[in-house]
Amino acid sequence: MQAFDNQTPQDPLLQCLAQVFGYRDFRHGQREVIEHCLQGRDTLSIMPTGGGKSICYQLPAMLLPGVTIVVSPLISLMKDQVDSLIQQGVAAAYLNSSQSREQSSSILRQLFFGELKLLYVSPERLLYGDFIERIKEANVSLFAIDEAHCISQWGHDFRPEYAQLGKLKQHFPNIPMMALTATADYATRESICERLNITPFKWLSSFDRPNIRYTVVEKLNAAQQLRKFVAEQQGQSGIVYCTSRKRVDEVADRLVMQGINAKAYHAGKTQEQRATVQDEFLKDHIDVVVATVAFGMGINKSNVRFVVHYDIPKSVESYYQETGRAGRDGLEAEALLLYDPADIGRVRHLIEQSQPNEQQRVELHKLNSMAAFAEAQTCRRQVLLHYFDEPANEPCGNCDICLDPPKQYDGLEDAQKVLSCIYRIKQSYGLNYLIDVLRGSQNHLVVERGHNKLSTWGIGKDKSHEHWLSVCRQLIHLGLATQDVTRGSSVRLNPQARNVLMGEQPLQLAVPRMQLSVATRKSKGNSRAPQHYDRQLFAKLKSLRRKLADELEIPPYLVFSDATLAEMAAQTPTDKYEFLAINGVGERKLERFGNEFIETINQYLIEN
Repeated sequence: MQAFDNQTPQDPLLQCLAQVFGYRDFRHGQREVIEHCLQGRDTLSIMPTGGGKSICYQLPAMLLPGVTIVVSPLISLMKDQVDSLIQQGVAAAYLNSSQSREQSSSILRQLFFGELKLLYVSPERLLYGDFIERIKEANVSLFAIDEAHCISQWGHDFRPEYAQLGKLKQHFPNIPMMALTATADYATRESICERLNITPFKWLSSFDRPNIRYTVVEKLNAAQQLRKFVAEQQGQSGIVYCTSRKRVDEVADRLVMQGINAKAYHAGKTQEQRATVQDEFLKDHIDVVVATVAFGMGINKSNVRFVVHYDIPKSVESYYQETGRAGRDGLEAEALLLYDPADIGRVRHLIEQSQPNEQQRVELHKLNSMAAFAEAQTCRRQVLLHYFDEPANEPCGNCDICLDPPKQYDGLEDAQKVLSCIYRIKQSYGLNYLIDVLRGSQNHLVVERGHNKLSTWGIGKDKSHEHWLSVCRQLIHLGLATQDVTRGSSVRLNPQARNVLMGEQPLQLAVPRMQLSVATRKSKGNSRAPQHYDRQLFAKLKSLRRKLADELEIPPYLVFSDATLAEMAAQTPTDKYEFLAINGVGERKLERFGNEFIETINQYLIEN
């Protein structure tokens, strides 16, 4: 395509990014990860959902001589990624249990004849029989381990088969490995490297998704609250997560009775039923999927505008990952959590039914962190970012706490009492024990350990357990203290605590608020969408996209994302040069779809 070559940047990475994937610039961190990979280094990439992790291995796959093997946990994730790559003209395939023997044999032939650039496999398939020995005959250039948090026992979704992926380095010591995930705290990151036997270049992107508004509402009349919220979304795509199959069916049925285009998805449905729901959702034929948490992992649908948690998730990582399925195109999105403190007790009871071991302790720690988030009195985004060890000094202005702030008070003295007590008990105990000492408890453990003789024993007896729990959680959210899951969830002081302990800085805390209220709806947060674009033209482009997608029997976002259509509606490209300058338009998509979109834009401009 000569027209494009005249404008192609000389940088080979940017050239590949533009020609194949249709993007003009790398997102933060992508280039660094790709360059280290192409130099033959192992890499660990932590990027938020929708932050562009896939490009980090897909682009090197195009430039490296052989095939890239991508280890991925779910069939839906593999299919979605491969479908998208094929639309972009990339030779990609997947191997999993859903395929016939003939299909698998055909793909293996392509692999061994060097006809593939990317092959997606599940960890079970990779480790089955002599598969590792067989792929030594193929020209493997890179291993990419997606959803790498599944490797770690500290991760929120530990899978034993993932833990065996360390074998790869034994068999392929000279092949670079890339581990990628959106959700990994410090303990999880270290565990990933240890289990994969790599000492990688690490890239830790910001976990911030500024286009998502986080809202927590006290669960009062949940059915009515959900109906009102979904109705406000005016037919846009969304996911409602529930913890049980029974709840999923009840909520979906109720939404349908209320006139909302919704369907249920859970493991109790047949494989055919689940596939139909997923396909209809991807193709925008249904608006809302009510589902258990398995739905959506790896669903690359870019125009999900809202995610609702009808029940509380088991961990902050799960919450972050699930809410991250909204707004992947960078446009504004909503994340609503309906919170009932009693849900915490129910989930805790379920966890405690399992065999007491290290994994159970990790799950309980993560549930407690999720409860702390739901009950937070400080900016939700700050809480999330601090949980992932990312500094966040300023409130976000785009969550319910920022939009409807709780009352503040001078919390310096309370903070000093808590931080001093953490120090006196040698940073070795959890929150409840810390509060027992603060409130002067005479329980046998406090007395037995001699902590009833400390200067901080009983200095907080004038306030309730709930008050001190709120203060402690706020100090953790503000980054002054940390709970260490690797040491029994003990509370430790961070270096930032020193200035507060010394009284060298003021500290405002939130008055503990037992009632949660709906946030006032104000302006939404940052977005990758153009600030101003022609809504009428955008609607026409969406209609054209839907028609083309239906003809090809693919999801509309595989034609172009909402963000790309919004940029078209803002820039109104009228020829191939201008159209190719739109983010998300590569050579293959220009060739396949360009004429019809350019014609629609030109016709619209003539008529208006």
